[in-house]
Amino acid sequence: MMRSMLPGAPWLLAHKSMLPINHPLKVSLYGTDYVLWQDGSGTIQALPNRCPHMGAMLSEGWCEPLPDKADEQSGIVCPFHALRFDGAGCTVLPDSDQKTLPQLQPLELIIQGNFIWSYGGHKPKMPIPNIMNEIAQTYDFIGPAADYSVKTDLLSMLLVMHDYNHQNGTHRDLFRITSVDFHQFVDNGHQSHALYDMVTDSYSWREKLRKPDLLMMPDLIKAHIENHFPCLGILRAETPLGKIAQCHFFLPEAENLTRTYILLFAQLHYPFLKPLSRTFLKFGQVAVEQDVDILGKLYTNSPKQIKLNNEVGMDWVRRNFEHFPEVVTPNLSK
Repeated sequence: MMRSMLPGAPWLLAHKSMLPINHPLKVSLYGTDYVLWQDGSGTIQALPNRCPHMGAMLSEGWCEPLPDKADEQSGIVCPFHALRFDGAGCTVLPDSDQKTLPQLQPLELIIQGNFIWSYGGHKPKMPIPNIMNEIAQTYDFIGPAADYSVKTDLLSMLLVMHDYNHQNGTHRDLFRITSVDFHQFVDNGHQSHALYDMVTDSYSWREKLRKPDLLMMPDLIKAHIENHFPCLGILRAETPLGKIAQCHFFLPEAENLTRTYILLFAQLHYPFLKPLSRTFLKFGQVAVEQDVDILGKLYTNSPKQIKLNNEVGMDWVRRNFEHFPEVVTPNLSK
């Protein structure tokens, strides 16, 4: 069963902007819940979310400074009996002034700038994609959006997100996509590129004046999707404000529970346009909501009797899933 969650792949648990100082955050990976927190020194810790005393959720607790540490370091406090654990999983029991041995096994994190990665305690089988570091160096960070836990397995989620035929069905509302003109799929093993155009049915000026966000909606969406199996898909697009890189992340929380969320970056024509660029966060939010909605309306075990054109992205997912972590001979560009 664990095989279906690709142990040994890297997963982006969070961006630091999603982790305010001394505010616990619950994340799940491979069927285990963890609590993450960032202290005043900028140190990020992660422990199993279950207090070893009576199983209370540590993410429902709070953070407190550690008396034996400097630099504003803090621990996580259990909401049930106020036991405080440091990042090593040690605590001090009531009526004792001596720290215990570790009671919880910390989750190993790999921090790259503002990105918090983890292999979930498994031996790495593939490297962390460097593309996010490159984007962070050349784009402005706009913000996160659309953080959902979806009742579906990882493979089903990835197939939907790499189905380039669903745009004028699933995303017809709001975006009014009427057709998809697929140009090319470049297969580089665990990395790929999909290039296609989406024609939209224009909104009237009256509709745009009612909802000014629609002014950002082009009549033709020229999409470039850069994929990094299995954890990341990047929509690169030109907009009236400048270039955007809308990064979609996927994590297997459990066998039939998959998390997805967006981090948006932009290269704006002018700095004062940054507040307007948050409009694309709203569009991303709607797109993910529509994908989540359709995932709940699929008979995932239904036999597939029809194959459409341009399903090469889905074939790429299936091939990499089947052979993980090996890279098999890629298909030629199509």
